[in-house]
Amino acid sequence: MAKSSSLFLSLFLLIAAAACFSLVESRPPFACDPRNGLTRSLKFCRVNLPLHMRVRDLIGRLTLAEKIRLLVNNAIAVPRLGIQGYEWWSEALHGVSNVGPGTKFGGDFPGATSFPQVITTAAAFNESLWEQIGRVVSDEARAMYNGGMAGLTYWSPNVNIFRDPRWGRGQETPGEDPVLAGKYAARYVRGLQSPTGTRLKVAACCKHYTAYDIDNWNGVDRYHFNARVSKQDLADTYDVPFKACVVEGKVASVMCSYNQVNGKPTCADPDLLKGTIRGQWGLAGYIVSDCDSVGVMYDTQHFTATPEESAADAIKAGLDLDCGPFLAIHTDMAVRRGLISETDVDMALANTITIQMRLGMFDGEPSAQPYGNLGPRDVCTPAHQQLALEAARQGIVLLKNSGSLPLSTTRHRTVAVIGPNSDVTVTMIGNYAGVACGYTSPLQGIARYARAIHQPGCSDIACGTNNQFELAEAASRNADATVLVMGLDQSIEAEFRDRKGLLLPGLQQELVSRVARASRGPTVLVLMSGGPIDVTFAKNDPRISAIIWAGYPGQAGGTAIADVLFGTTNPGGKLPMTWYPQDYVAKVPMTNMGMRPSGGYPGRTYRFYRGPVVFPFGHGLSYTTFRHSLAIAPTDLSVLLDTNLFATKNYSLSSNAVRVKHAKCDSPSSLFHIDVENTGNMDGTHTLLVFSSPPAGQKWSLNKQLISFRRVHVVAGSKQRVKINVNPCKHLSVVDEFGIQRIPMGSHSLHIGDLKHSISLQANLEGIKA
Repeated sequence: MAKSSSLFLSLFLLIAAAACFSLVESRPPFACDPRNGLTRSLKFCRVNLPLHMRVRDLIGRLTLAEKIRLLVNNAIAVPRLGIQGYEWWSEALHGVSNVGPGTKFGGDFPGATSFPQVITTAAAFNESLWEQIGRVVSDEARAMYNGGMAGLTYWSPNVNIFRDPRWGRGQETPGEDPVLAGKYAARYVRGLQSPTGTRLKVAACCKHYTAYDIDNWNGVDRYHFNARVSKQDLADTYDVPFKACVVEGKVASVMCSYNQVNGKPTCADPDLLKGTIRGQWGLAGYIVSDCDSVGVMYDTQHFTATPEESAADAIKAGLDLDCGPFLAIHTDMAVRRGLISETDVDMALANTITIQMRLGMFDGEPSAQPYGNLGPRDVCTPAHQQLALEAARQGIVLLKNSGSLPLSTTRHRTVAVIGPNSDVTVTMIGNYAGVACGYTSPLQGIARYARAIHQPGCSDIACGTNNQFELAEAASRNADATVLVMGLDQSIEAEFRDRKGLLLPGLQQELVSRVARASRGPTVLVLMSGGPIDVTFAKNDPRISAIIWAGYPGQAGGTAIADVLFGTTNPGGKLPMTWYPQDYVAKVPMTNMGMRPSGGYPGRTYRFYRGPVVFPFGHGLSYTTFRHSLAIAPTDLSVLLDTNLFATKNYSLSSNAVRVKHAKCDSPSSLFHIDVENTGNMDGTHTLLVFSSPPAGQKWSLNKQLISFRRVHVVAGSKQRVKINVNPCKHLSVVDEFGIQRIPMGSHSLHIGDLKHSISLQANLEGIKA
């Protein structure tokens, strides 16, 4: 018996070894193959040498022609140096995607875990969740790389501000608040890159820098658009997520955008690329263009007289890699004409090759490196799919509830499931997605709790006719409850497809209202969308007892929606963007980039807009109730000033505000203790949002700004204490019209739910009032 067990074990090990060998064979070494006697001894292959020495050695061996063909996303092979060709363009916005040519599905990798679209995950306001998703996505990306199906450079996340509710790509972003977007950027990037020393698991990329949030609206497209942005708005809104991505997330790459900013293409602006990204923020990585944007500079924007001038301007500005063929075609002539030097090309290559070396691409055999053991068994695992479900549950937002939710499996035995999004699958994963492991549609999810009576009501999301409405009404008359799953899809909002308005498409509103009138039991409206929808009619209709926003909830979206409907999950999501009424967009052209109100212009986002809304930023209900109280809350704070300021006569207290760079920002923060009490009968997770507002009448003031958020689980009848740090430099500062960050003195306010707490702020030099 023992001998048989020993033989079985030996056979198992041989099979396992063969499987590993098969995996290795499918991914030959990118470079520095230990079996290649011509290259294995080259200096750039020696892993014990410092990175900069290896990079310098490799660049020194390349011809100019070879260097130029490495400046583009489909970089050539250099066989004489044992280097394979490489496709830089892969995407991993909310799971490994096949949008870029660097990733393919099939064979041992038929799909990958498809998480909720970013706007939905952002609604969870859960930093640890975002990082956890990043780690799972990079596990699957590495596994696919090892299997020869993907690269290691992923041009994600999209951290642009969701400034205008019509933007088709708002779904890809973490929403309208720069602090929220910055926190998301840093944590998702950390998860993706999972750095160990200088080594990266995969290389992330924050895009699209900067002030990019218009695709195709009213005859204006992203290729021709010149975003006119004030220094103030650039500093306190548009640049904030990118700074967090570089400074806190240590991202490996930043992508410049198609549009111009104040008359200059972003990919040819040295102030933005060399000055801000690499200079002020200290990017230790490469800068890549959005695809074909260098060509757009010349062909569409006519920024230069010749193509070689566009190539030279981009490289001199700080661009390292072109997604597209333009630099491969025109850089040689730019060098010949003396517009740039070969040294300029070398500097660009140093930035890209350094990242490849940090990924281990020049370290020889992939299977012998960290993460070399990942393979097909590490993709679409039960744990990964469970996380996708949990992310969807956390991101769903309860917008309205008159008491009908949660539904009961005893009282609601039959449920009419109606609407064009009621039985969808691919719609749930939004854009920049891959091939999901599998799907559970809303209809399938609800059918696990009750007998479902299904009627689509509309043949598609456009809902152009009402010829199926009577069938939908009949279904609702014969059911104990009705769930309408309505909203949008990629035919309405997508890349290069901005929305015309904020109402439900076609005759969807009529369908909802007619079904609600006919329904025998409670009627619940579930909305799938990336952007906000004006559903004022449903908010005000007493026959529609509840409204849920599910965003695009990913592969497990149907299960998550059903779990919320029937109370298995107590919703805790909050809106990451303002839901405006339809008449708002009539007053605001998408091309106006101003954040602040001016004249008849109402301003944008909750930070500046004061008009009516359908649902505000941060709105979200629960099946239980919560109460906040301040346990420890300082009322007086001091800003310590640099002791050298008076001596150097550099001190400025302009408009009763101190420049942040003149303050000692590393001094201890003040700690606020907030008690969150669950006063209801159901355990729940509460999303605590803390806002600050500056002194009244301050000329740079905004309504309020998010300074902190925390997701906390509280058992019914108990309380949890949350500790929040408040640093005046970081949390109580504003930006003036010159883009300078200042801390106003006087009475600031903290807003925590219905609580408002005043803080008196004064400037001090060595403890003496200034």
